[in-house]
Amino acid sequence: MDLARSPLAIPFPDIPPIAGVTLRVARARYKEWDRADLTFVELAEGTSVAGVFTKNVCCSSEVELGRESVATGSARAIIVNAGNSNAFTGYRGREAVEQIMGQVAAHLDCDPKQVLVSSTGVIGVPLPKDKARVGVEAVLTAEPCGWEDGTHTIGTTDTFAKGAHASAMVGETRVEIGGIIKGSGMIAPDMATMLGYVFTDAAIEPTFLQTLLSDINTRTFSCITVDGDTSTSDTVLVCATGKAGHVRIASFDDPGADAFAAALEDVCRQLAQLVVRDGEGAQKFIAVTVTGAVSNDSARRVGLAIGNSPLVKTAIAGGDANWGRVVMAVGKAGEPADRDTLSIGFGGHWAARDGQPVADYEEAPVAKHLEGQEIDIAVDLGMGDGRATVWTCDLTHGYIDINADYRS
Repeated sequence: MDLARSPLAIPFPDIPPIAGVTLRVARARYKEWDRADLTFVELAEGTSVAGVFTKNVCCSSEVELGRESVATGSARAIIVNAGNSNAFTGYRGREAVEQIMGQVAAHLDCDPKQVLVSSTGVIGVPLPKDKARVGVEAVLTAEPCGWEDGTHTIGTTDTFAKGAHASAMVGETRVEIGGIIKGSGMIAPDMATMLGYVFTDAAIEPTFLQTLLSDINTRTFSCITVDGDTSTSDTVLVCATGKAGHVRIASFDDPGADAFAAALEDVCRQLAQLVVRDGEGAQKFIAVTVTGAVSNDSARRVGLAIGNSPLVKTAIAGGDANWGRVVMAVGKAGEPADRDTLSIGFGGHWAARDGQPVADYEEAPVAKHLEGQEIDIAVDLGMGDGRATVWTCDLTHGYIDINADYRS
């Protein structure tokens, strides 16, 4: 399937090498295409790992085994295939994952639980173990590659490679954080988003790294939606090699912890937004900011109700400032709201305030705003101090075109 590059695409950033992280790619050909579809990331001994995974109860064996591996707090490798999600494949799918883990572990002389496997693509087709064995053998001995090559390789309906970078000072030591991600459709994570991997040379204690990721996830990966569908394979992993050489961070009381946490959140936010910018068929990037909620969590749920509404998304696609659809979405969210305190705006212009249309409301500047590619929707519930921002995209016929023939 040849897809045109998203008009919302952002050029791949210059991510510097991160000590203790080596990428390689190869062709496993799990799907009939002539491209690299297997990415292998080798991690230095002593690397800490944290992860968040899909809450979809029909998840893949990769997710189930990944949760067990993350619980150990240590990782030596990540291996990702595109073209076959290996989800809903029963014992055969699990055997294929365990075979891959064992093959990589033998190569690195490590515990198989230190090998994390991810798969993305068609659901319901067992990962062929013979192709897996040959593909893994090829990728283990391939030449090292750059971040962008590794990112292209894990894509499915993605139209551009997605990466992010930030740095932070831990005492006198500069640490680097780089991340890559894939995702375009079946995006409503409720934990993570499709497949995302973040790497740093910082030295972080695993339990603290998990605490950071779980917290940051609620404001980044769990605040995006393309179509309201949560994948069976969603995974985000953060790996800290410790090669920067500073004293290990174990809590916010340690020097540099705040700076590292802020940089990690920056990378995660960039990655999350990139997925929305590549939403299947997307032409507009939409930020929904909800204020005045009874809590931050309530604000996020209201924002997602708006971001998941086909009526809101199609109105934006058509440049229609139909704020009544936003009212509808707020009301159906199941969160505390009062029509008499509700305010709604677009692009810095209020259409309704305190439950009523603005007396001198002019639609022209709002219509002008909706002609652009970057759309802002503001909702104030007028009930408390809770706030959140959710990122989504418009809904166009392109989404139907892509998903109507996805398997072909």
